[in-house]
Amino acid sequence: MTKTRKTSVRVLAMTAPVALLALPLAFTSSTASPRSSDSTTYMATLKPLNHAGGSGMLMLQLTGSKAVITEDVKGLAQTFMKAPFPHVQHIHINGMGNCPDASADKNGDGVVSTTEGGPAYGAIGTTLGLTGDTSPAAGTDIKIAPSGADFHYSRTITLDAATQASIKAGKAVIVVHGLDPTTLSAKAQAEPSDLVPSLPLAATSPALCGPLAASQMAMVPGGGVNTGGGGTSGIQDSWLFAAGAGLTVAAGGTLVLRRRTSAEK
Repeated sequence: MTKTRKTSVRVLAMTAPVALLALPLAFTSSTASPRSSDSTTYMATLKPLNHAGGSGMLMLQLTGSKAVITEDVKGLAQTFMKAPFPHVQHIHINGMGNCPDASADKNGDGVVSTTEGGPAYGAIGTTLGLTGDTSPAAGTDIKIAPSGADFHYSRTITLDAATQASIKAGKAVIVVHGLDPTTLSAKAQAEPSDLVPSLPLAATSPALCGPLAASQMAMVPGGGVNTGGGGTSGIQDSWLFAAGAGLTVAAGGTLVLRRRTSAEK
C-alpha cells in the first residue's frame, strides 16, 4: 500500500508544474485583443515643443489603407479669443522622421515654427480633424480641430499612399499645434503665423510632437495619458505576473508533495 502511494505522489509532483505553467498562456490568449493578421499597430508618445507643457499618446492601427486612430492629450493651451483653443494636428511625412530641437529656430525668436520644423518632420500628409476632409488642404482648418487643454480623439480614416508609405518606412511624425502665447518671447508674440498670417505665430506653431513607430500593443494603455512608463507597463507585463503566479503555485505544489513523500519513507 505504501509503495502505491509513493508512486502516485511522484507522478503528481512531475505533472503539477507543467499543468500550472500552462495557465499564463491560456490567460494571455483569452484576454488579448484580436488583431487582423494584416494589421500593424503604431504608437507615438507626444512630447512638448516650444515651451508647451502638455503630453499625449496616439495609437494608429493600420489595415490596408484604413487607419483606426485613438489619441489622448492633456495640458495644452486652453483658450483662444475666449473660446476653447483649437489644436490642428497632422501626420507629417517625407521628412527625417523625428522632432526638431531648439537649433531649428533659425530667426532666434525662441520658437520653432511649423516651417522651421519641416526638415525634421516633413510636410502634412494627413490632417487629423474631427470630421470631414483629412487631406493637407484641411491642415489649418481650426473648425474641425480638437480643442481645449485636454482632449480625446478617436476616428477611422483612409490614408493616401504617400502617408501609408511614410508610416511603414518609419518616417511619419504626429504634430499637434497651438501654443499659449504668454509662454513665448515678446518678439514671438508679435509675429504672425508662418502658415496663416491672419493668426498669431502661437496659434499654429508645434506644441507636441512624436514619431510613429511600430508597436506590439493592441490597445491604448489604460489610465489615459501618462508621461512615464506606468501607463503601459501593466498591459505589456500582465502575462509576466500571471507566469510568476503560475511558477509560484507550481513550485509550492512540488514542495508539498515532496514533503509527503519524505513522510512516508
